[in-house]
Amino acid sequence: MTLDDLVEVLLNKGAVLHLDLIVAVADIPLIGVSLRAAIAGMETMLEYGMMRQWDEDTRAWVERSTARRDLELSDGERHVAHMHGGHLLEDGLQTTWRPGTIHLTDRRLVVLRREPREVLWEAALASVRAVRPESERTVGGEVRTRLRVVLDGGREGLLSASDPEKLRELLAGTCPGPLETGPPPQGGGGERTAFEGHLWYHEPRRSGPLWRGGHGRLTPDGLVWKSPLDARPALVVPAGDIVAARPVPGGGPSGEGTVLALETASQGTVALAADEPRRWARALESLRLEPSPPRPA
Repeated sequence: MTLDDLVEVLLNKGAVLHLDLIVAVADIPLIGVSLRAAIAGMETMLEYGMMRQWDEDTRAWVERSTARRDLELSDGERHVAHMHGGHLLEDGLQTTWRPGTIHLTDRRLVVLRREPREVLWEAALASVRAVRPESERTVGGEVRTRLRVVLDGGREGLLSASDPEKLRELLAGTCPGPLETGPPPQGGGGERTAFEGHLWYHEPRRSGPLWRGGHGRLTPDGLVWKSPLDARPALVVPAGDIVAARPVPGGGPSGEGTVLALETASQGTVALAADEPRRWARALESLRLEPSPPRPA
């Protein structure tokens, strides 16, 4: 086996070491070493549920450090949170989404683009009077939730966010004045979570399907699966696309000898694995039997 082969095995599959070592001098045993270790790429480690907390803590620390470096803070200003998002530009001549990063401090809400560096939208928290969620159906048919931020004097800004409900809650807890947050949009954006948890996805690839670990979230709009290493969800199954969901015998990383077969109308059979496949199957089946959420006007 060459060095390249060894690195490929460690990154893609991993290895488990069991080592018992005795150090002796003049045939007299002095030191004993018993070593049990797992060596693998971080993606493989996360897929098998190892080092999740360390990975989450490290990523959170890096994000906080990056956010402080990207956004210039005034004296005494404290950074609260940031997430991927954007701002809808409406200047009468064009209407277009401008992607960037949403930064929330204890004084202001900022949508910032890193390269080329530009503040796309900014508002002082003291001027925010309402944050209203709105449903929007994208060109691909996916329903997403946007946040309309209403300021003093009737000024408004429409924002997109990777986690709109979290941003809405953060604004409600950070804005100094009374804030109207409004009800979640009816049937839009996955505001109400029916079931979620760690889930493996048998992702199709050119070299062959690969089990990947990530987070699954089931809402009235459907199923969304995302790996912690991906910027966007790799699997989106609308509720109306679900035909059936049932546990079937099969080899998966969950170790139960059971694989969750999700039958869809447009993507065929999607293979999933979970620590509790039967609970996922019941949740998916109940979603399939519910009436489809109404489309926003």
